[in-house]
Amino acid sequence: MKDILVIGGGFAGVWSAAGAVRAAREAGGDVRVTLVSGGDDMVVRPRLYEEEPESMRVSLDRVLGPIGVRRVAATVSEIDTEAHTVRAVGRTGEELDLAYDKLVLAAGSQLVRPSFPGAQDVFDIDTLPAAAAFDHHLRRLPQRVSSAGRYTAVVVGAGFTGLEVATALCERLRAIADAQGAGEEVRVVLVDRADVIGPELGPGPRPHIDGTLDELKIERRLGRTVASATSEDVTLSDGEVIPAATIVWTAGMVASPLTAQIPGERDRLGRLSVDAYLRVTGVPDVYAAGDTAVAAAEDGHDTTQSCQHALPMGKFAGHNVVADLLGTDPLPFTPDPYSTCLDLGPAGAVVTQGWDRTVQMTGEDAKALKRDINVLWIYPPVDDSEQLLAQAGRFSNL
Repeated sequence: MKDILVIGGGFAGVWSAAGAVRAAREAGGDVRVTLVSGGDDMVVRPRLYEEEPESMRVSLDRVLGPIGVRRVAATVSEIDTEAHTVRAVGRTGEELDLAYDKLVLAAGSQLVRPSFPGAQDVFDIDTLPAAAAFDHHLRRLPQRVSSAGRYTAVVVGAGFTGLEVATALCERLRAIADAQGAGEEVRVVLVDRADVIGPELGPGPRPHIDGTLDELKIERRLGRTVASATSEDVTLSDGEVIPAATIVWTAGMVASPLTAQIPGERDRLGRLSVDAYLRVTGVPDVYAAGDTAVAAAEDGHDTTQSCQHALPMGKFAGHNVVADLLGTDPLPFTPDPYSTCLDLGPAGAVVTQGWDRTVQMTGEDAKALKRDINVLWIYPPVDDSEQLLAQAGRFSNL
């Protein structure tokens, strides 16, 4: 029996495991698939800016158990690509040594934490515990002793995540403050070192986004960053002090530090370079998918750290590790045409198509699409092996 080991229980890891099981069954090969993850759930990270983030998860056992994937609840500490072994630490501290014939690294990404004075008072939504702490903080705002900046939120980073957080906060803070008769105190401020909103989103949707921010009365502090923070205020790099009970950091993502244990080339985000079949360049028997890998997308562009690319990368990686083991035909990674769907809170959403981000849809129609993506399309089937394996073989129209 051949062993495929998948590291990571997010979108790319889950679909790598499912894709491998499907490919092995189709080829009639004797393959064992094991997934290693520190948690029991697949966290739906794109939804962690919403209310009640603790509900944004899916049991890994209910997804992968029906198709026979073995799950190991442990945190990977060491990868030895020469010995083809992975060392992990279980929940009770026991060390585990796991051997593999093929490895898929799908350990995801993490937020680049700030280091300015007072950074410990800054919230983020990078993980489920962090998002839950942020959600609980917002609910407790009416009980704060100091009223200065009670309903003011400063969101640092005006990229995709920062924009979704800021626009959602307009609605959430308004509902909390209105219940206390303090709706006029609500204030949301976006801070970014860039001179424009959403620099990575390009100029296409920017007029609509700027108009939405004006409509929602979201203030902007562009070309600036944070110098220091406390639980009561934030000081910007130009010396401005903003009284604020809530500071949210959304600036910058890098690949899992486990990529540093793979002797391959990495980009500035720490992502491993992979070939058309998602094999790590120059490292035998190791594949990478999702936020840990940088692959060619289309039109000369590379994949982004998003579930839009993580899901299909997982499916292709799972198929191709089995093809490599059993001598069947691998499939070159071919994602669907690039698009974005940015949630703008009470102002709806904006949908763009292509790498030039041409606006295709705005307002409530776009919001309906965003809900379908977040609530339906990105969730894997649970307790349904047939449906899961069917989707694992659906490489387009994800």
